[in-house]
Amino acid sequence: MYHSLDLSIDRKAAASLADQIFLGLRNAIGDGRLAPQARLPSWHDLAAQLGVARGTVRQAYERLRDEQLVFTAGAAGTFVCAGASAGMGAAAASALRDMSPAAAAQDVVQTFPGRAVSTRPFQVGVPAQDAFPFKTWSRVLGRAARTAAAMTLAYPDPRGEHSLRAEIAGYLCVARGLDCTPAQVLVCNGYAGALSLVLHALELKGTEAWVEQPGYKATRDALLDAGIKLVPVPVDPEGLDVAAGMRSAPRAKLAVVTPGQQAPLGVTLSLRRRQALLEWAAQAEAWIIEDDYLGELQPQGRAAPALASQDRAGRVLHLGTFSKTLTPSLRVGFLVAPPALADKLAQAASTCASAPPPVVQLAVAEFLRSGAYLRHLRHMKRLYQERRNALGAALDKLGVVQAPAALGVLLQLPPGVSDVEVVARARGLGMSPSALSAWYAGQAPAQGGLLLGVTNVPEDMAAGYCERLLALTRT
Repeated sequence: MYHSLDLSIDRKAAASLADQIFLGLRNAIGDGRLAPQARLPSWHDLAAQLGVARGTVRQAYERLRDEQLVFTAGAAGTFVCAGASAGMGAAAASALRDMSPAAAAQDVVQTFPGRAVSTRPFQVGVPAQDAFPFKTWSRVLGRAARTAAAMTLAYPDPRGEHSLRAEIAGYLCVARGLDCTPAQVLVCNGYAGALSLVLHALELKGTEAWVEQPGYKATRDALLDAGIKLVPVPVDPEGLDVAAGMRSAPRAKLAVVTPGQQAPLGVTLSLRRRQALLEWAAQAEAWIIEDDYLGELQPQGRAAPALASQDRAGRVLHLGTFSKTLTPSLRVGFLVAPPALADKLAQAASTCASAPPPVVQLAVAEFLRSGAYLRHLRHMKRLYQERRNALGAALDKLGVVQAPAALGVLLQLPPGVSDVEVVARARGLGMSPSALSAWYAGQAPAQGGLLLGVTNVPEDMAAGYCERLLALTRT
């Protein structure tokens, strides 16, 4: 059947393999070559036929299902929806057929500014696509769906399901040294949801906030949207320069930091800086938002204790997610409030609809409770260490000076080479490094740099990716 559909892939194309499979099947549905009720091959069969990983085919099928072009019928398989071609609309189907491969790839890969649909080599902030525990997660999610279906028909707790809050509290106690109770934990829609809830509850409009320089742009945008004035504070090998922050804005009411592994440089906030930051917050009656950027997920050794575990004045709010360890698509984040703030944040959550659906929360809770999460973390840490070693070796062989940066490496570009332009050209070749200058508020350093994430760079492909990327820095 698939020979007649002319479903083929090009490993040198800009679009990912999953995107190419999705486009090929979507085209076939749009022009009628795949008729309604037609059965698609299994992930395994199509992956074997095309010579790709099963997870790659799964991504393509999920995209088709999200667009309501196919449906799954359990063990019976995956089928084209009735009226799928008509549902696309004649104009849409025609436009898709007429698209050039490059335009079609761009349409799929980049559907929203700055948010890539598929994972790409060197992309920062996403887990390894080929290492997700699909089978275990599918079983856990199925059991959670049955449990959720039998739940009382009532509005869920706005703080999140108690079972997940209890598991998170227990995990943080062991892994991050954070002594907290389920009553202090609130489950949110990712990091963005947790940050929005905190800013809403603290009512800091018109005040100043310290932000790391360089630091996470999405955090800066959220603060600006909340009417807070940004005070960029430089980061050095010891982390946030607290003394510089006190000189610039001693009366600031908020500091947002990534003390465990700074985003993007990967440095850990030193003990003396931690103590200085906590003392400043207590004296200034300011709040500290701790973005536990990567949590326990680092290639070597154990992560430093959470800053909130050292807080004795109740000024630190600890924010974390499962986006880097499991998948961003879950949209499961959490925050741990100081005891005195727990009730206020719970009340704010009741008006913000901040928690994801109960079925997702129940699945994550079981994943934690069963020990699968810790096993997955151990596997990922080993994998990322191997991939970073391979990437480092490939760069060393090419004579490139590099520095470790959390789950990646940082390259300094030659003078006069724009990191933004290099990133734009790299995306045209199917790679997604991050321009260091984009992490700066205001004026960036004159010499640009590239952040290379290692999570989706297999060891046997690292050398090839590096050669293609570095060629772009010399043109």
